[in-house]
Amino acid sequence: MNRKLFNPSKKEVSRFRTIWISDLHLGTTGCQATRLLEFLQATESETLYLVGDIIDGWQLKRRWYWDQAHNNVVQLVLKKAKKGTNVIFVPGNHDEAVRQFIDLDFGGIKVRDELIHVTAQGKRMLVLHGDRFDGVIACAKWLAYVGDSLYTMILKFNQVLNTWRARLGLPYWSLSQYLKLKVKNAVSYISSFENALADEARKRGLDGVICGHIHKAEIRDIDGITYCNDGDWVESLSALVEDANGALRLVSWHEIVLGEQAIEEMPELVMASNLHA
Repeated sequence: MNRKLFNPSKKEVSRFRTIWISDLHLGTTGCQATRLLEFLQATESETLYLVGDIIDGWQLKRRWYWDQAHNNVVQLVLKKAKKGTNVIFVPGNHDEAVRQFIDLDFGGIKVRDELIHVTAQGKRMLVLHGDRFDGVIACAKWLAYVGDSLYTMILKFNQVLNTWRARLGLPYWSLSQYLKLKVKNAVSYISSFENALADEARKRGLDGVICGHIHKAEIRDIDGITYCNDGDWVESLSALVEDANGALRLVSWHEIVLGEQAIEEMPELVMASNLHA
C-alpha cells in the first residue's frame, strides 16, 4: 500500500469547533505517538480536551520509557495552547498525580477535574475521564493494577502477532478488542460503565456525557442521554469531534490523515459513527 502521510506544509487541515482525545498513554511502548502527532498536525480546533490518561504514570513508575515522539506530542500541544487553542486537561487514573493541580493553569493548559461543555446546538455535555465510575478502581484498585499489567502483556503479544500478520499481508487484528466484545464479563463491565456515566449526566439534568477510560470509542443514546467515548491512542486511534454546527462524531487517524484512501484500502479500520441533530 502506498501510504500518503500528512504533510503539515500542504494546508490539508481539518478544522473543528472542539476535539476530545484521551488515553494517549504517553510513556508506554503501546502509545501510537507518531500517529497521534500526525493527527494533531492535521487538525485544528477552538478547544482541545485532553480527557485523561495522557501520561501513563503507572507504567512510568514500573519502567521509564519516553522517546522523541512523545516529546513532540507534548511540545505540539503546548504550541497549540500558545497559539490560542483552548486546551483543557482532565486527568484520569493513570495520570492521577496531576489531580493535585486541579483548577490551576500551566503553559496555557487548564487543569480541571470535570466540566460541562456546551455545544453549538446548546447541548450540555459532562466531560470527565470516567475512572471514578469504574467499580474495579473504586472498590479494588490493586485489581486495576493487575488488569493494567495484563493489558500491557496482551498489547506486547499483539505487536508480535501483527508483525507476522503484516508479513503475510493480513490486516491488523486486536486481541484486546476481541476479548472486550466477546467475553461476557467484559461486555457486562463496559455496559455497566456506560450506564453509570449516563445516569450521572441524567441526575445533573444534562444532555449527555463525554469520557474516555475504557478504550472503546462509541456514540450512542442511553435512554435519552447521549453517551460519547473518544476511544484511545493505543489501538483505536480515535477522537471525538464537534463541527461548527454542533454535531458530534467519531473520527480516526486513518480518516483524518489518510482521508479517502483509508476508506478504500482499510475500511475495517475507519470509524464512521455519527451523531446528527
